[in-house]
Amino acid sequence: MIFRQVLHPQTGCASYFFGCTGRREIAVCDPHLAHVDDYLALAESIGIPVGHIFETHVQADHVSGAGRLAERTGARVYLHEAADVAFPHVDLRDGDEIQLGNDFVRVLHTPGHAPEHVCLLVGDRTRGPDPWFVLTGDTLFVGDSGRPDLHGDGNAAPLAAQLYDSLRTKLMTLDDAVEVYPSHFAGSACGRSMSAKPSSTIGFERRFNPALQLHDRDAFVAFALRDLPPAPPEFAAIRRENARG
Repeated sequence: MIFRQVLHPQTGCASYFFGCTGRREIAVCDPHLAHVDDYLALAESIGIPVGHIFETHVQADHVSGAGRLAERTGARVYLHEAADVAFPHVDLRDGDEIQLGNDFVRVLHTPGHAPEHVCLLVGDRTRGPDPWFVLTGDTLFVGDSGRPDLHGDGNAAPLAAQLYDSLRTKLMTLDDAVEVYPSHFAGSACGRSMSAKPSSTIGFERRFNPALQLHDRDAFVAFALRDLPPAPPEFAAIRRENARG
């Protein structure tokens, strides 16, 4: 497997280039418009085109590069079936598994930050049957969890409750050794106190992440809604643009 993290420090965004070089299946997750040429350069460096583009959700903090990358490569775009978008894509459902040669991408529907949010559990069968890492999008960050107020049209409490369930019933059931790669790190407005370190493990977050120390749903909802800074005014317009593709 090849795996590369592409960072955009100006807004604390992270995207991912990964896949099976042996069987020539490459994917990009949460592409940023400013880095389309970087993904294409990575693909050219290994002589394998990008064939799959995953969006964990309809992003609000940056213009997605999915449409531009799909135009230039012919790659399929994947989003959860709940995503309200106006461009061609492949619907994802909880439990779906997409094969990338010897690698697999398993879909975990994790609503909370957004209704359509998914995390992507990735493994390499040449290394073993167990997943290697999880792309957590805006559900779980290093040291924080996603905000429930950016996609809820003013009604964040139900999304916060869903976020609690997504963390507890999906991500916290994973093995401690699974690596965590979120879509944001410090500098992003999609969380409150995330670390500047853009990767972690399930075990480390289980032990030290404040959002994972609350084992009662109501307490977590109160925590998730406390001291939220105002949503940046441009977020709504960016999300509409990304939904149009």
